[in-house]
Amino acid sequence: MIDSHCHIDLEVFDSDRDNVLKHAFDVGIERLLVLGLSNQQFGRLLDLKRRYTRVDIALGLHPYFLKLQDTAQTQLMLDELSHLANLYQDRYIAFGEMGLDGSLSLDMAYQKEILCAQLSLAEEYKKPVILHHRKSHNHLIRLLKEQKYQGGGILHAFSGSYHEAMTYIDMGFLLGVGGTITYLRASKTRDSIARLPLDKLVIETDSPDMPLSGFQGQRNQPSQLGLVVNALAELKKISSQEIQQQTTMNYLTLFGLSLN
Repeated sequence: MIDSHCHIDLEVFDSDRDNVLKHAFDVGIERLLVLGLSNQQFGRLLDLKRRYTRVDIALGLHPYFLKLQDTAQTQLMLDELSHLANLYQDRYIAFGEMGLDGSLSLDMAYQKEILCAQLSLAEEYKKPVILHHRKSHNHLIRLLKEQKYQGGGILHAFSGSYHEAMTYIDMGFLLGVGGTITYLRASKTRDSIARLPLDKLVIETDSPDMPLSGFQGQRNQPSQLGLVVNALAELKKISSQEIQQQTTMNYLTLFGLSLN
């Protein structure tokens, strides 16, 4: 199993991060991807990568951690991102977490400007992207088409209709499947994912967020990925082993990696 999206670097794991990772590896997590949130946070990811060979990292600017800045300040932030991208290009495997979030008060035009800059860097360095969405499918799909982005990646924590899912797949994206499918009330997303081709899916926890059904209010962690696997196997009416094998292969193929 591979946890294709988590935030194990956050402060909530500071007291027991090593134990959380050990437990994850002990229960069969073979790799995990820790996402970039800001330029300042990237140093922590580099340290994680140095300490754990099975930790993959990404570089990016998450919309939650952006604030509206003037043109000069924005350019400084993007210049720093570009500098990090060049300096550590052999350390990170993707750009992200980046995207558009309609639940934020942050101006959508500004979010799009920052997203476009990151998409350009991803194409320059030939690395996939990890996309965040929330109340923004229409904006995100339109922007990707306008930018003619073809570098591929993962749409993190997919929730939406079958038509939206296939639109992303047709644009070259895998879809991240997480704890949402463990909730019976998430019928639209569950029905969509049940119909999607397994070779277009990866699995994730989004630790410490997105707690699974039955674990509301608790810190999510990578070792719970098996519960996502079981839920997906039930939806697809196939074995958990087949889910593990195919989603692992999907991840490794996307990033040009191997387990050896």
